[in-house]
Amino acid sequence: MTASSEQVLPPSLEPAVLSASVGGCSLTELVATCDRLLQPALFKDYGPNGLQVEGRPNVRKLVSGVTASRALIEAAIAAEADAILVHHGLFWRGQDGRVTGWMKQRLALLLQHDISLIAYHLPLDAHPELGNNAQLGLKLGFAPLADGGWGRFGEQQLGFLGEVAPCSGSELAARVERVLGRRPTLVDPGARTIRRVAWCSGGAQGYFEAAIAAGADAFLTGEISEPQAHLARECGVAFLACGHHATERYGAPALGAAIAAELGLQHQFIEIDNPA
Repeated sequence: MTASSEQVLPPSLEPAVLSASVGGCSLTELVATCDRLLQPALFKDYGPNGLQVEGRPNVRKLVSGVTASRALIEAAIAAEADAILVHHGLFWRGQDGRVTGWMKQRLALLLQHDISLIAYHLPLDAHPELGNNAQLGLKLGFAPLADGGWGRFGEQQLGFLGEVAPCSGSELAARVERVLGRRPTLVDPGARTIRRVAWCSGGAQGYFEAAIAAGADAFLTGEISEPQAHLARECGVAFLACGHHATERYGAPALGAAIAAELGLQHQFIEIDNPA
């Protein structure tokens, strides 16, 4: 159920690809259910959360994906979706605001086919069960802390903390590569055995110092910038940049499947690969 029959998904994505039912709901009910689960009003975000483009009033099939790219929209049209649920929507703070070029093309497809676009950014990162970070921790086999839950740290409590069986930085990187299907960039000072892991999906390299302060032996995120390599070596904490897309492709299908089960929708996750 991917956008291309030639594309191979990592095994860890396969369980979340499909969920199916045969009912339906109103668009209003779909958005209200998402809002109830994710509580977007609690977050200071970079763009609007919730309904970004309004389509037909009734929904039978929901497609989830990571980013509202033209490729995803075209695949959703081919899948006969009524609504698309994504992590990265179309509208962001600081945009030009004019509907030209790529923005016109994406909007034109949605409007022509009367498909709704629903997007949740930081609320989907943060959800303790369905979010990108919670799902990433589960996929990577991290264990909750001794009190039975994920630890939280950083701005808006977006960073997660957990435990892993004692390992080296290279062993942890090998686990990430096996599960996510791509080799991470590893900066490993080799100063300690890794037991306590911190992570925050996407472009959260700025959370590294907060992860160090929280007592992490290693920190995983999507991207790395120049300062993080020096901090890793000087503080003795391993840093793994695992791919922005690769770390944020588990929340949308988990949320989509949960919503579909609650509201009686057909659901399909469509993976549009991105090497970044």
